[in-house]
Amino acid sequence: MALRTAPALLLVALAVAGPWLAPHAVDTPVAAPYAEPGGDAALGGDQLGRDVLSRLLAGGRQLIGTSLLVALLVTGIAAVLGAVSALRPAVGRFVERAADVLMLLPAVLGILLISLSWPDGGRLAVVTAAVVLGVPYAIRLTAGAAAPIAASGYVEAATAGGEGLWHLVVREVLPNLRATLLALFGLRFVAAVYLVATAGFLQVGPQPPTADWALMIRENSAGVLLNPWAVVAPSIAIGLLAMSVNLAAVALVPQAGRKAVTAL
Repeated sequence: MALRTAPALLLVALAVAGPWLAPHAVDTPVAAPYAEPGGDAALGGDQLGRDVLSRLLAGGRQLIGTSLLVALLVTGIAAVLGAVSALRPAVGRFVERAADVLMLLPAVLGILLISLSWPDGGRLAVVTAAVVLGVPYAIRLTAGAAAPIAASGYVEAATAGGEGLWHLVVREVLPNLRATLLALFGLRFVAAVYLVATAGFLQVGPQPPTADWALMIRENSAGVLLNPWAVVAPSIAIGLLAMSVNLAAVALVPQAGRKAVTAL
């Protein structure tokens, strides 16, 4: 387990401490535009001659923080609504039909619709869009996993004993969904990284001159042949982040639920 979780922890720690580890200020030119690696710039310069390494170290914290917040919100909302849907079939049918409609909306179009209709929303608009787009899929998953638990004998016994809906959700259903929820959190984090990075690439959310991995890819794509590291380095960072967090989430799944999670 330690080997599977170590890459994610290392990346997150590096992203959090990155601004203090950066050798140069992220908004100060230290080399010629699109300069090749060398001298004071280990990964060369970007479109304005700013140090690519410094902007790479400082550019991951907001992406990770935003993606983590989205994954937590989506998993939490879906867990509660999925459990309620399994315990109250009438409510479940309404929630699942609403989720089916929202799942038809393409992710990029959804981000543009919400962000453009809320022009001053900034990163909050991106978080809202990512949560709205992520919850429907997650509800379908959690409702399906919670259905057998809701029909089990101990839940029926608790219901017959007069326990309320909130007690059944918190004390009976959700504790038995740990494996599914951990796997779901990993999947939604990867999806959130994709959505937040896409929003950053479209300049919906973080704006120049903010140091942001997705913005770095967009800003420096014109000079990729002059200094490929200005585009390749943040691309690798985003890919490694998504893979390492997903690997860590699977490693944290309890052994009893590993087989079921793999099947998802």
